[in-house]
Amino acid sequence: MSKWDAQFPDKLKQVIKETDKMIAPKLSIIDEQVLDNQNKVLEAFRNESIDEASLLGTTGYGDDDRGRDQLEAVYADVFKTEAALVRPQFVSGTHTLATALFGILRPGDNLLYVTGEPYDTMQEVIGTAGNKKGSLIDYKIGFDYVDMKDNQVDFDAMKAKIKSEKPKVIAIQRSRGYSTRKSLTVKEIAEIIRQIKLVSNAIVFVDNCYGEFSETLEPTEVGADLMAGSLIKNAGGGLAKVGGYIVGKKDLVELASYRLIAPGIGASEGATIGRLAEMFQGFFLAPRVTGNAIKGAIFEAAIFEKLGLNVSPTWNDDRTDLIQTIEFNDPDKMVRFAKLVQKFSPIDSNVSPVPSPMSGYEDQVIMAAGTFVSGASIEFSCDGPMREPYIIYIQSGLTYEHVKIAISNACKELFF
Repeated sequence: MSKWDAQFPDKLKQVIKETDKMIAPKLSIIDEQVLDNQNKVLEAFRNESIDEASLLGTTGYGDDDRGRDQLEAVYADVFKTEAALVRPQFVSGTHTLATALFGILRPGDNLLYVTGEPYDTMQEVIGTAGNKKGSLIDYKIGFDYVDMKDNQVDFDAMKAKIKSEKPKVIAIQRSRGYSTRKSLTVKEIAEIIRQIKLVSNAIVFVDNCYGEFSETLEPTEVGADLMAGSLIKNAGGGLAKVGGYIVGKKDLVELASYRLIAPGIGASEGATIGRLAEMFQGFFLAPRVTGNAIKGAIFEAAIFEKLGLNVSPTWNDDRTDLIQTIEFNDPDKMVRFAKLVQKFSPIDSNVSPVPSPMSGYEDQVIMAAGTFVSGASIEFSCDGPMREPYIIYIQSGLTYEHVKIAISNACKELFF
């Protein structure tokens, strides 16, 4: 008999039991999805003949890094693109996205986000927040966005802005960021791209952070020209300690490589410095780790719904990323929950998070992240800006069991 819940009151044990029974069919669907994605990754490794020497890496300039080139070929194979740039030199998802945008945009060009205003750190990259120094706007690149309507892209407003502003790049943010809108499924992204292509030849760029392997198709398989994400989210599988990726059309990826490294050098250099093994292995594990995180999010949504809180997505909604929101409508409860997430983390469980200013964000942010890799949002963590209606954004979890234990204990201390 399991003893992990021995200290729980009987009423909570019953809620957990009912939750487990309710979500079991949904978890089984995720297992099938993991199997499909794992097969896709395994085939890519076999196609590129990854061997022990592929894991060694380089130092210095990083010339002739066979393993790095093979890793990028694996990414291009999995995401069905012409090229990939996968490097430990990317320090975050925001850095990776910024590199892609600065690579393909020039002074006088226009960038249009069709999924509403981008999240806080990207606002600083663009220049609509912060001091604007070094931003896209500082480089005389125009920017606009289309508000979403009822959680959907407003196609009429989008087409009107495309016709009037003639953007060179049209951006789609797959995940919700710090907004209350729903994240976009790949099916929805496919229709957005189809509608864009009816009226424009603009480059379609997708911010895929939190999205990799959360479905069996990726946005680059339904028409995205360029896409980027972080290795300390899904694609790194919990093992990559740093890095990001950019995948897409060869000429666009090449431009991004010039921005990351230098014109004329681009992807031909960049030492991997002992990182290749964890990047390969992390990507191999990413389908299962992502599946664990999605299972955890389903459990979170189900049990908090049973306890009367507003959640998004709901437990039985289609999933397209790892983010689960819980609406507290109370700053104190939001902070208490973050403290409990930290308390039931494997690392820094003795730390008590407090709302604090954070680079790239306008509001103070509460963040709980007892993670093996600092800031890794593929590991169980949560954060949120301290603003109404006081929504916490829960991310990920390397194992479903950890998420279940931590969330159940948090429910005990908050509600029982």
